[in-house]
Amino acid sequence: MRTANVYIDGFNLFYRCLKGTPYKWLDVARLSAYLLPKGTVINRIRYFTARVGARPNNPDAPTNQEIYLRALRTIPNLTIMFGHFLTNTVDMPLAQPLPGGPRFARVIRTDEKGSDVNLATYLLLDAFKGGVDIALLVSNDSDLAEPVKIARADFGLKIWLTLPCTGQPSTVLRAQADAVRPIRKGALAASQFPATLTDARGVFSKPPTSSGDLGSPEAVGSPRPSR
Repeated sequence: MRTANVYIDGFNLFYRCLKGTPYKWLDVARLSAYLLPKGTVINRIRYFTARVGARPNNPDAPTNQEIYLRALRTIPNLTIMFGHFLTNTVDMPLAQPLPGGPRFARVIRTDEKGSDVNLATYLLLDAFKGGVDIALLVSNDSDLAEPVKIARADFGLKIWLTLPCTGQPSTVLRAQADAVRPIRKGALAASQFPATLTDARGVFSKPPTSSGDLGSPEAVGSPRPSR
């Protein structure tokens, strides 16, 4: 019987598969079961994200995110790992400045930090400890290519990589995988949490306007998606 650990880059998943869809109330355990070989036992799911802040265009984002994280915590073998956001005001060049007009605009740039490092760290730690056959990597971040290569070559871990729903897959990351599985719309639709859930604190429901990780990147000023 094959066993697997699952490593999910929450914001990468949002940008590549969930943004602008009705599938944001996502049960990642059910999705993982769709992506792995039939009969594989999921040992552990590690979910990497960061806490969002309120913005004028989305004041409910922190509350919505906490509700979604609460839903994720109903998955018994799931652990949430937090990175953080860095927000800076910077001058950026305009792509098409008007003749005689300003060539730069002052913008708020928000970058999500830590998730890729945390994911790489726990992937290698788990590979070193052993005990599972497959690592399912839900990300398109090319920065993960080297730790994936080490986990596979030095520890014999089979790497199953998911392709993004939109955009181009990372060729360097794909080159290190033993298998590549697309995330299809049907799998997302079939992997939704029930509208109402129960945990140790009581009954709670899906927010009326579900926004991504319900840590949606829009809530924090659109941090740049991972490569």
